[in-house]
Amino acid sequence: MSLSSQLPQSLFCAIIAGDDNDNDNDNDNADDSYIDDDTLHKELYKFLNQLGKRDDVLLLPPDYTRFHSQAGKITQIISEYYNCIKKKKESSNDDDNDVVTPPTSFQIMPALGTHAPMTKIQIKKMFGTQLAVLNEERERSSPLLFLEHKWKTDVVTIGHVPNEMVLTATNGLVNEPWPAQLNKLVWEKRKILPPNNQAELQKQKQEGEPHKSQSQEAEAEAEADALVLSIGQVVPHEVMGMANYNKNLFVGVGGLEAINLSHFIGAVYGMENMMGRANNPLRQILNYASEHFLENKLDLWYILTVISPKTGKLKGLFIGNTIDCYMKACELSMKINFTMLNKSPKRIVVYLDEDEFHSTWLGNKAIYRTRMAIADGGELIILAPGVCKFGETTEQDSIIRKYGYVGTPKIMNYLKEEKEQQVGNKDNDGAVAHLIHGSSEDRFRITYCPGPLLNEKDIHQVGFQYGNLEDMLSKYDINTMKDGWNNKNNNYNTSDDDNNDDDDNEFYFIKNPALGLWAVPDRFEKTDATKVDDVDSNNDETSSLSPATKKSKTSSIER
Repeated sequence: MSLSSQLPQSLFCAIIAGDDNDNDNDNDNADDSYIDDDTLHKELYKFLNQLGKRDDVLLLPPDYTRFHSQAGKITQIISEYYNCIKKKKESSNDDDNDVVTPPTSFQIMPALGTHAPMTKIQIKKMFGTQLAVLNEERERSSPLLFLEHKWKTDVVTIGHVPNEMVLTATNGLVNEPWPAQLNKLVWEKRKILPPNNQAELQKQKQEGEPHKSQSQEAEAEAEADALVLSIGQVVPHEVMGMANYNKNLFVGVGGLEAINLSHFIGAVYGMENMMGRANNPLRQILNYASEHFLENKLDLWYILTVISPKTGKLKGLFIGNTIDCYMKACELSMKINFTMLNKSPKRIVVYLDEDEFHSTWLGNKAIYRTRMAIADGGELIILAPGVCKFGETTEQDSIIRKYGYVGTPKIMNYLKEEKEQQVGNKDNDGAVAHLIHGSSEDRFRITYCPGPLLNEKDIHQVGFQYGNLEDMLSKYDINTMKDGWNNKNNNYNTSDDDNNDDDDNEFYFIKNPALGLWAVPDRFEKTDATKVDDVDSNNDETSSLSPATKKSKTSSIER
């Protein structure tokens, strides 16, 4: 197990459980080792001590859809460090706490993105009773503890990424700059420039950046900068290639324009070209925004986790304030969160936990994460007891019901033909991207088995086949099936090297699609044929687009 540096470097720590075993061949580092709570506690305390005293702390953890990220536990430990809540237990590390009194401002803003706000029950389950109680106490006074990010209203545009980068990412399909947007409160945490740095202040004004008043600057001279801690899990992701890092800022607490356009860029470039790639055109857009608009302006640190899909325990901990932290986390995640199968299952069964997945907007991870594994003509069965709606918002739900998951060519045609309708409104680009992501492109069947609030007509209306949940659960018992290959007669695991393809009995089961990515070599390697560095204006303009987008591409889209 590697140790943290004794100096506050940009990469504070990169800890990998079982690293000393040097087993890189198997999917989960060939062992069940994990980072225990004492080690996590110790590393976080050491890190926070090196940052020094802070009177203004803002945490940006994920929401309930990343319940298994251990971000809830990390948030609790940080809250304990700053004496906002009582420590759960005394430990040998308690005397390492340099903080005596809580910060003047200590707040938590879950990175919701476009998701529905967290409920009080979800806050309690994810972040613990003490923070939930403190949150309710704060609701009766001020300031609030848990803040709701409102992606349509509470944002500020801090700069624009050149449209040339968007053109490259979409191979000429979209020609407009990408707006880097952040929640206003996050942007207010930026560092205070000293009074003698008038040249930089003047530059900010010329660039149209919001800046703090002289009184605010003078008031802050005697205190340390506000601290922003972005917490989250690195895992393969359908829009961004790999989740987290600056996505937690520009999407998690970003604005409508930025989120919609980023999702649309990802959909056009092709989800199968994105997933599992830490470096891709969309990530380069976000990296540009970080380098030009955030660097040296926020005292921003990333606390990134990698979670074992086999045990659900913490496999890697990475803390830093540069991309190096993220890239190291991606390297580990692709070793343990990516499953390469030797053959394509003709049937995949995915279970969506009813506490986590309430909409197809969230639940379609079952489609995204398995599409590079399932056989042509195969079937994806989604057991979704908690899914009761399509969108996370009324507008999203309306769009999904109206247009459905009908495939990229049809959606792109709608986009060009209905400029004044819902799908043609650029404010709904995120929903358009979602419709593209959620289609099998007629390559395999999708059977959705929802909770009682969605009926057979609803499911057929959006382009899926309907499965009765009760009947399907009797065929596929989630209490006896194990992750991986199963046989319907006995539910015992079988090997993917077994070539006995019994269509009626053999299937592949995934209990939590959010924890990984599944593929077969020919499909994954085929989508990796065009490297991001090869994508430029001299290439065939459709070379890096998804096959479905190529079929539908006739000209650039006016937005």
